[in-house]
Amino acid sequence: MGETWGSLGSTLATLMFVFAMFKQHIPRQAWYFLEKHCHKLVSLFNPYLEITFYEFSSNNFLRNKAYSEIQSYLSGREETSLHASRFKADVIKDSRRIALSMEDYEEVSDEYKGVRVWWVLGKKVPRTPVVSFYPGSYDERDYTLTFHKRYRELITGDYVNQVLEEGKAIAVRNRQRKLYKNVPSRAWYENKWSHVYFEHPATFDTLAMASKKKEAIKKDLIKFTEGKEYYAKIGKAWKRGYLLFGPPGTGKSTMIAAMANCLNYDVYDLELTSVENNNELRSLLVDISSKSIIVIEDIYCSLDLSGKRKENEEEEEVKEEKNSVKNVGQRRKKKSNVTLSGLLNCIDGLWSTCGGERIIVFTTNHVDKLDPALIRRGRMDKHIEMPYCCFEAFKLPADVAENLMPKSDEDDAGTCLKNLIEALKAAKEKAKKNAGEEAELKAEEANGSIAKGNASN
Repeated sequence: MGETWGSLGSTLATLMFVFAMFKQHIPRQAWYFLEKHCHKLVSLFNPYLEITFYEFSSNNFLRNKAYSEIQSYLSGREETSLHASRFKADVIKDSRRIALSMEDYEEVSDEYKGVRVWWVLGKKVPRTPVVSFYPGSYDERDYTLTFHKRYRELITGDYVNQVLEEGKAIAVRNRQRKLYKNVPSRAWYENKWSHVYFEHPATFDTLAMASKKKEAIKKDLIKFTEGKEYYAKIGKAWKRGYLLFGPPGTGKSTMIAAMANCLNYDVYDLELTSVENNNELRSLLVDISSKSIIVIEDIYCSLDLSGKRKENEEEEEVKEEKNSVKNVGQRRKKKSNVTLSGLLNCIDGLWSTCGGERIIVFTTNHVDKLDPALIRRGRMDKHIEMPYCCFEAFKLPADVAENLMPKSDEDDAGTCLKNLIEALKAAKEKAKKNAGEEAELKAEEANGSIAKGNASN
C-alpha cells in the first residue's frame, strides 16, 4: 500500500512539472485557444447556466443595485434559514428578531413556478495583501445564480425581475436610517462611506424656534419630497439646497437632525478636508443614495472656498516664487486639493444629476465671508438664519415653569403638576374656541361675498 501511494505521489509530481513546463513554453495565443475550446467542450455536456451579479458595477463608480436587492431578497426569505448552514446575523431596529444573511461560499436553493435554482455567495480575495487603518473588507463579492438551460427565458425574465422587486420591498421595510461619514483613500471597489445608525431625537416639535418659521420650513421640505414630477417638468435635478447660518450654538446641527427625522432621510456628513481631490469628491457624491441629506458643516472652515477668485495667474506665480519656502511647507500640510469650481460642479453641475431626492445643507458661522457663487439662489435655494432664541421661543417654557412653581408653602409637587394640567386644558379649549370663531368668520365672509355677487347680478 505504501509503495502504491509513493508511486502515485511521484506520478502527480511529474505531471505537475510537465504541465508547468508545457504552459511556460506554449505561446499565450495558443493557450487561450486551447482554454476557449476546452470551455466549449465542457459546456456541451453541462446543462446548467450561471449568471453572476457582482457587488460593484463595471464602471467602477457605483455599487451594483441588483447585488443589494438580491442580498435583501435572500436575507428576507425563510427558506434561506432552512437550507443554509452558516449565517451572518444583524439586529433590526425596533424589532426583537434578527436578520440572517448568507455567509461567504454558502449555497441556498429557491423555486419559481416549479423550477429549482441555486444561489451562491462568492468572494474574490486580492492577490496582493492590503493593509488599511479603516474598517472594511477589500474582498469582492458576488452572487451566482445557477439554473437549467431549458428555463433560460423564464429565469432571466420573470424570476430575476421578481427577485429584484421583492428585494427592494424588503429593503424598504427593514430600512434603518443611517448617519454616514466619508472614508478617505479607499480603493474603488470598497465602500466610500462608513455608517452608524441614526438615532438623534430632535424633531421640529422640540426645536426652539418661532412656530411660523418652523411650519414654513416643514412645508418647504414636504413640498420638495412631492416634487418629482415638477423637477422633471422644468428640467432640473431633483435636489434642494439649504444654507444654515448663525452664531455658534444656535442649533444648526439640531435643525439638520430634525429635517432628517421629519423626512425619514439618511444623513451623509461630508468632511471636505479628508477628500483628496475633485475626482474623489465626485466618486463620493455618486455613491450617495436617494432620500438623503448631504451635510457640509462649517463650510467656511472646511476648505479655502471663500474670498475672491484668482484674477491673474502671473501674479500668483510671482508670489509663489517669492514665498517658495513657505509654500512648500503649506503644500506638505495641505491634504485636500478640492477646489471651489469642483465643489460647485458636484452640487450644481452635470454630476449633480447622478441621483435624485437629495437635500444639500451647508452650515456656517460667517455667511458674509463665503463666495457669493457658493450660496446663490439655485444652489442654496433657502437661506435659514439661526439666531439666538427670541421671545416666542422662550414663551412656552416660561409659561410651563410659571405653572410648575409653587404659589404657597403648602403646594407640593402634585399640586404644581395639577396646576400645569389645568392650564394646558384651558389653553387647549381656548385654541379650539379661537379656531371655531375663525372658521365662522370665514364662512360669514364667504356667504357675504356670494350674496353680494348675487345682488350685483
